[in-house]
Amino acid sequence: MAENKLIRMDNVGIVVESLDNAILFFTEIGLKLEGRAIIEGEWAGRVTGLGDQHVEIAMMVTPDGHSRLELSKFLHPAPVSDHRISPVNTLGYLRVMFTVEDIDELVARLIKIGAQLVGEIVQYQDSYRLCYIRGAEGILIGLAEQIDLNKD
Repeated sequence: MAENKLIRMDNVGIVVESLDNAILFFTEIGLKLEGRAIIEGEWAGRVTGLGDQHVEIAMMVTPDGHSRLELSKFLHPAPVSDHRISPVNTLGYLRVMFTVEDIDELVARLIKIGAQLVGEIVQYQDSYRLCYIRGAEGILIGLAEQIDLNKD
C-alpha cells in the first residue's frame, strides 16, 4: 500500500428510500449513527456529476470506529434505477460483509424486524459460518462468524 499512497477506505455508500428504516436495520446489526446531514449545493453536484442535488445522508460507523457506511436519500434528483432485489450475480454493487460474534442470534433478530435470509447459513471449511441476508429496502448484506476451533 505504501507504493500507491493509499491511506484507508473511508466508507461504502448505499442509496436508500427511507433513511429511518436503513438506520434501524444497521443499528440492529451493531453500527452506530455517527451523524445525519443535508448535502446540497453546486459543489456537491460537481463531485457527483448530478448538477443541482439535494441529498440527506446518515453516516453509520462500526464499533471499532474504522469502517463507515454512508446511507443517502436523494431528494433531488430522484433515483433513476432500482437494483435492490437483484440476485448476487448482478454486475455492480453486491453486498457489504460484516463479521459478527453470533450469526444465529443476529439473523433471528434481523428476521424479527423484517429481514429475509437468502439461502441458508453455511459453514466454509473450519473458518467461517456465512450467510446473505436482505434487510431494510432489500439491501443485501453478508454476515460472517469466525469459527474458534479452540472454543469448547
